[in-house]
Amino acid sequence: MKNTVHVQRAIHQMNQTELAEAIGVSRQTISSIEKNRYVPSTVLALKIARLFKVTVEDVFELEESDE
Repeated sequence: MKNTVHVQRAIHQMNQTELAEAIGVSRQTISSIEKNRYVPSTVLALKIARLFKVTVEDVFELEESDE
């Protein structure tokens, strides 16, 4: 799964810690998501998308290997 969390953070001028606090997870969780080491739950993906005021598909995208 590809994601644009780091791009969305830059657009909204947030660092990993600020994003983590806003959605109730650790900074390490955000780092792991951005490095594609952790696939967020549906709830977490929705929280991220809602915070950035975009759709989940704007932040997360399946790759061919995921299908």
